[in-house]
Amino acid sequence: MTRPTARVLALLEILQAGGTRTVGELAARLDVDERTIRRYVAHLADLDVPVESLRGRYGGVRLVPGRRVPPLMFTDEEALAVLLGLVAGRRAGLVTTSVVAVESAAAKLRRVLPVALARRLEGVLETAEFTAAPLTPATPGTAILIAVAEAARDYRALALDYTDSRGVRSSRTVHPYGIVAHSGRWYLTGADPADGEVRAFRVDRVEGVQPLPGTFEVPVGFDRAAAVLAAIAGAPRRHTVSLLVEGLADHVRALFPAGIATVEEDPDSPHRVRVLIQAERLDWVPGLLAGIDCPFWIEGPDALRPLVRALAQRVAVAADGIP
Repeated sequence: MTRPTARVLALLEILQAGGTRTVGELAARLDVDERTIRRYVAHLADLDVPVESLRGRYGGVRLVPGRRVPPLMFTDEEALAVLLGLVAGRRAGLVTTSVVAVESAAAKLRRVLPVALARRLEGVLETAEFTAAPLTPATPGTAILIAVAEAARDYRALALDYTDSRGVRSSRTVHPYGIVAHSGRWYLTGADPADGEVRAFRVDRVEGVQPLPGTFEVPVGFDRAAAVLAAIAGAPRRHTVSLLVEGLADHVRALFPAGIATVEEDPDSPHRVRVLIQAERLDWVPGLLAGIDCPFWIEGPDALRPLVRALAQRVAVAADGIP
């Protein structure tokens, strides 16, 4: 059940949208009776919120025009959500501002919180730990991230100055479909208007953006996250591992971490798929293959075979239980 404090703050949020609201309208939106709404209005007045009740045919409740509302009023859950969001976002490498900016924002939030609540939240932050932080977080500039997100929202083409993984700089035109956060990085996915191919770009490698005239349409049902993961999995690397796996595509795809493998159905066999894995090194691949729970065959590369045999031998020795 929602606590009364949360409903009072929800009432304030509605009033801050502007205009005069009838008591009946507010009661319906907050799922309480009209008498409770009047009590909530009294609570806001006790907190020095400039709220007034108007009588008459066009009466209701509104914020006093020209008066300022206190800057921050959070419930316990809202305050914890904001603070943890700041800390977790910084740890995940997804906050586009500096560490100083994050700490400054958190400090401002703490200053306006009631002392008792601030002390309780400090206890959470002092004892919280975060695992699986990215080894090399890459944070794009705030202005770049906002620019590409706005272009995607407004269906506006962009001219990008981009540096790829090999350090090659280029200028290209993109129809941005959206941005995706994955493994401590922000990615932009969109189509090249020249050939219609969907691509993914690391936003931290974008050095400049320029909106272009005209608009475009996003394909119906386009999955931004799936497109980014497919682009990451298919990006060319030193080795291409090819497997034939007995099983349905959806089941086999779920056996691999997101963004690792590309799964293609075999047109000659409805119960067999081909899995392609792009890798700079092969030493980690045998452990990944050990998790496949259905029959499979390694098509290549040949350099992978002795690594898999070595892992199989180590596992067999461990199974004997003899140190």
